[in-house]
Amino acid sequence: MSAGPELWVGIEPTVSRVGDAYMDQIELSGFAQRLDDLDRLASLGAKRMRFPLLWERTSPQPGRYDWDWADGRLARMRELGLAPIAGLLHHGSGPRHTDLLDPAFPEKLAEYAAAVARRYPWIDMWTPVNEPLTTARFAALYGVWYPHRRDDRSFVRALLNQVRGTVLAMRAIRAVNPAAQLVQTDDLGHTSSTEPLRYQAEFENERRWLSYDLLCGRVGRSHPLWKYLTSSGAGPSELDELQRAPCPPDIVGINSYLTSERFLDHRLERYPAHLHGGNGRDRYVDTEAVRVLGRHIGGFEARLREAAVRYGRPLAITEVHLGCTREEQLRWLLEGWRAAQTLRGEGVDMRAVTVWSAMGAFDWDSLLTQARGHYEPGLWDVRGPEPRPTALARVARQLGHGIRPNHPVLSVPGWWRRELRLIYPAHGEVQAREVQGGRPILITGATGTLGQAFARMCAVRGLPFRLLTRTELDIGEPASVQAVLDRWQPWAIVNTAGFVRVDDAQNDPRQWRENAEGPAVLARACAQAGVELLTFSSDLVFDGRQDRPYVESDTPRPLNAYGEAKHAAEQCVLDAMPHALVVRTSAFFGPWDRHNFVTLALEALRRGERWTAAEDQIVSPTYVPDLVGACLDLLIDGEQGLWHLANDGAVSWAGFARLAARMAGLPQELVQGVPCATLGLPAPRPAYAVLGTERGRLMPSLEHAMARYLREVDTGLGAAAPERVFGCLTRGEDVHDVRPELGPREAANPPLQPQRAQRAQGG
Repeated sequence: MSAGPELWVGIEPTVSRVGDAYMDQIELSGFAQRLDDLDRLASLGAKRMRFPLLWERTSPQPGRYDWDWADGRLARMRELGLAPIAGLLHHGSGPRHTDLLDPAFPEKLAEYAAAVARRYPWIDMWTPVNEPLTTARFAALYGVWYPHRRDDRSFVRALLNQVRGTVLAMRAIRAVNPAAQLVQTDDLGHTSSTEPLRYQAEFENERRWLSYDLLCGRVGRSHPLWKYLTSSGAGPSELDELQRAPCPPDIVGINSYLTSERFLDHRLERYPAHLHGGNGRDRYVDTEAVRVLGRHIGGFEARLREAAVRYGRPLAITEVHLGCTREEQLRWLLEGWRAAQTLRGEGVDMRAVTVWSAMGAFDWDSLLTQARGHYEPGLWDVRGPEPRPTALARVARQLGHGIRPNHPVLSVPGWWRRELRLIYPAHGEVQAREVQGGRPILITGATGTLGQAFARMCAVRGLPFRLLTRTELDIGEPASVQAVLDRWQPWAIVNTAGFVRVDDAQNDPRQWRENAEGPAVLARACAQAGVELLTFSSDLVFDGRQDRPYVESDTPRPLNAYGEAKHAAEQCVLDAMPHALVVRTSAFFGPWDRHNFVTLALEALRRGERWTAAEDQIVSPTYVPDLVGACLDLLIDGEQGLWHLANDGAVSWAGFARLAARMAGLPQELVQGVPCATLGLPAPRPAYAVLGTERGRLMPSLEHAMARYLREVDTGLGAAAPERVFGCLTRGEDVHDVRPELGPREAANPPLQPQRAQRAQGG
């Protein structure tokens, strides 16, 4: 057995149906249009791709097939040496002429599989149905996806239809290619519980195996769930048939997500009311084990060991995905890879690890039930004119080519290994690993809003850092910079220091040293030392004379001294260090300081006072948590050059105050809009300073940001300690939050059914 598993890749391909509305992930991510995405995937060193030959897309009408899209892509994959694992149904319900409860569903799926096999007889690995158990739960037990049923009989029928469809599909495929192999995927989440709920946990832990057990012919009359299945509509004869003529997977594909691990707790008083549920016998809470269980979750290694013992067949991790900040995505991938390596070292036939959602995914934060356009990136970020490789692509490429990953953020354990993961009273003795060692990020500007925000977010994201005062680091003094680099050996510097008083800058020579000369000194030192640099510029480098948002390639023409210094800094930094990251942004507001425009305006309005602001100066406000989160992701990705980062929206300062007032339920009429010229500001401002981007829109909308600002302030989180601010995400909270996230597939909390609901797994 070779030293390491193969690297496989996959894109999120779900064609989901909610009511009569379909959502096609391949179209949303642009994979449907970009043939060269296959070249990107092959460049990682991947051996195989879970390739979507989806029924709904290829044959929406019975007996009619459109092969053009698949023909071109499969031909290119053969040229690249990227072998397909053909997937026919992925969390879908099939074309409109069928559904998961259709008695003819298995035969219809097999008919489609036969047509695909005849078209591509050389394909040697197949997944006719992805995650049949998970799909059956969410479509037929929890009512989330079509056909929106919520009962055990529907769940069992949807599961058996998918399993029997897989059996018939593989028969049809093997009639064309007898060597065709079945790679069967499903989620293997484990359930723990308090003692009174052990019976429910035992049921859950048996049910998770059903798709594999049925295919392997293990469901006989002695199976623990025989009675449940037959009492829920499964015919003994159909179960006997699956046992007599099994279709065992050639490779057991394991998908595991952070909240696949569940915890059942009868102590309702420990949890908010919206988590309370039950099974008809007992009332209890079903929550993520990572958030309450003292010991660490089992994760990939535990689930793989269970599957190896139970089936004794070749294994693969068929999805490694985490919807979270970039460093946590990297840590989760490495954890999966190391688990596979460990089992291979013990002699388990561990074939591959699949990096999932290569081009990202849309609207999994609502379990695909709302088309809001929420996007989470994967190995590539598709929000720009071309897919942009993230740090995940870099690490995956290293794994695919047998190189040990070397990103500095990998020296820290993932948040699921650290104590901040706990948001409820811990059950049992707490196991935790804390951030230790590792090369730090140095943050300048310790007393400023932005410096403090970076420190907060680095703390919760497990990014070792040092927040430096001017006494500790004078960015305008080369000797001071060099001494700090020598002492701390950082991998990156985030420069938030500077002279921020725009009007005072008109006549204060100190601003030039802080805003122009200091960043240049940092750039020269970082370039020489091989240290990454992130520094900030402003919308005030523009003169405001155009009538569209400014993008990165627009020519700066500052109107005031502050803008001139910032423009000079941009030029000097990028001349000295072309791979530096320079972020233009504007109009900060956030929950962690009381001196920003929104906070002061709302305080005045709450007192019943008028608030005066410019009506003729248009800006693009920036929510500080969004800005810092996006900047850290870009820094980890190794991005460089100029980027514009501001929330999506353009308002006057007066309009900004009215927006805040409206969303806070305060009287908008107290906001008085006036011409900027009447405010007596010494420094001229551009009338229109809206920041757009041609590189990729990474920031959510202004209204979205304002809603989160108000929530943070109203709940008192804005003034709390970092671990309180960042450590309390629960399912249903928005994935733009700055806290450690459970990911889009873990965002919803369906109502509990007799056999307990849990969040969607897989992609």
